[in-house]
Amino acid sequence: MAVFARSFAAAILLLSMTTFGFAANKVIIILDASGSMWAQIDGKPKLEIARESLRTVLQSVPADDEIGFMAYGHREKGSCEDIQLIVPPQAGSASAITDAADSLKFLGKTPLTAAVKQAAEALKYTEDKATVVLITDGLETCGGDPCALGKELKASGVDFTADVVGFGLTADEGKQIACLAENTGGKYIQASDEKALQEALVETVAAPAPAPAPEPAPAPAPAPKAAEVDYNLIPQAFLKEGGEVPKIDVYYEVFPDDAKGVGGDHVNDGYNAVKFHVPAGNYIVVASSGGAKAEQKVTLTADKATELSLNLNAAELSIHARPAPGADVDRNAQISIAYPGGTSDSNYGEVKFVVPAGETKVTVKLGAGEASETMQLAAGQVVDKDMIVGVGKAKANAFYTKGGEKAETDVGWKVYKAAKKLDGSRDQVTYAYGPDSQFDLPPGDYVIGVDVQAVSTEQPFSVTVGQMTDVNVTLNAGVLAVDAPGADGFKIYEAKKNIQGERKQVTYAYGEKMQSTLAAGDYVLVTNFTTDKADKETPFTVKAGERSELKVE
Repeated sequence: MAVFARSFAAAILLLSMTTFGFAANKVIIILDASGSMWAQIDGKPKLEIARESLRTVLQSVPADDEIGFMAYGHREKGSCEDIQLIVPPQAGSASAITDAADSLKFLGKTPLTAAVKQAAEALKYTEDKATVVLITDGLETCGGDPCALGKELKASGVDFTADVVGFGLTADEGKQIACLAENTGGKYIQASDEKALQEALVETVAAPAPAPAPEPAPAPAPAPKAAEVDYNLIPQAFLKEGGEVPKIDVYYEVFPDDAKGVGGDHVNDGYNAVKFHVPAGNYIVVASSGGAKAEQKVTLTADKATELSLNLNAAELSIHARPAPGADVDRNAQISIAYPGGTSDSNYGEVKFVVPAGETKVTVKLGAGEASETMQLAAGQVVDKDMIVGVGKAKANAFYTKGGEKAETDVGWKVYKAAKKLDGSRDQVTYAYGPDSQFDLPPGDYVIGVDVQAVSTEQPFSVTVGQMTDVNVTLNAGVLAVDAPGADGFKIYEAKKNIQGERKQVTYAYGEKMQSTLAAGDYVLVTNFTTDKADKETPFTVKAGERSELKVE
């Protein structure tokens, strides 16, 4: 069934681009990147099916078609504003779109109504003919009304159409968003089962019938031909001779048994429970799944179905990455599988993968935590395993005063091991920027350093496996804002002079205005002017949690 899921998504998208007038319009594809796309169809995440379908279909799109790409739910959890036009409509955008889809994280909500509205506006739908193709596996979760939006866009647009692909939705769920397509004159396609796949493939792949030619004169009756079977090759791959069929995709290719062999072009290909009809002759059949591969020569005739068994000599791994025992799978955890002859690194959260028999090393990385295990795997072995990274989470915020206002801009974090080295320095573990920064860390003692403009401070904290630790750092600081018309720049010094009569410079800026966060205390502002006007010194005091404003003339 996984073959049908992958091909289904590709067929549906191709259907959207051909049947829906894709080539005639500027088009924006909207991909649902919400967290529900991690759900699987026959053991394969929907998001992987969608990525591979985009890659497959876009290769066949003419280079001068103007296609854009938008996603929602790919940057923030729980946000209804997380909508982004990643690739503007342009010719030759296939590579940019597939690269963008491959880099998406799937973790947010489903603001599909707002996304369609933004895509329509990006296409200038009130001025030009425009088409939006929405691929969603969920319903609106941000209060939008897709039915009302469809009517609005149709009424105000020049020639606007929204086509909707319900990826894995039930029939009842599909009815709730089909109105978006129907109210714009578009189509809604239910992408949920093998039958729908077959119908979509027929509709999108089969070439239109040519206009009937004049009837030729009756030809002589053909000589009787030997009866042919519908399929003369039925391949099937196994983990070992007489063992199990892999529960993830197996890809089959059929090559002519000639001088080029598997180095040449294949004559046919397909996934899983596929059947082939190829001309009689000698062939090489190759089966591959994950990192395992097998090939076998076969001679085929037109009147006989040959069932071919291919031995992958492999094991099947199912890995689930968890930060702590009993915790949910963490979709940010990277899973790397090093198997005989190769490595697979593009796996996150959990993965099913087939590897050749032998030594395989699985490494899971989550933030600064890492866990690995080396396994000796036998052909036919099926392993279902939780990999525990053993980390806790720390969430960091900086406040101007204890219990006061939170710092929101120019916040930089560095996390160090608490223990100092012989030279007094500490090893840096990781870093981040912004408020509510989160870190996955192994258990132990740490020191976090924070920089907010001209203020720097540190605070120790500890991490326990499986627990969230809130690290709230008090800056004991305020904000200074300066307005000095005609100024060229500023320098701020501590008010207190050292024993040599010199002040320590704290920060500086250029122009007529500046704003900076400063630790509470007394300072001197030196204003430099662009004219012959002399520099001006202005003493001031910053109070924790307060804003100070200076006007220098």
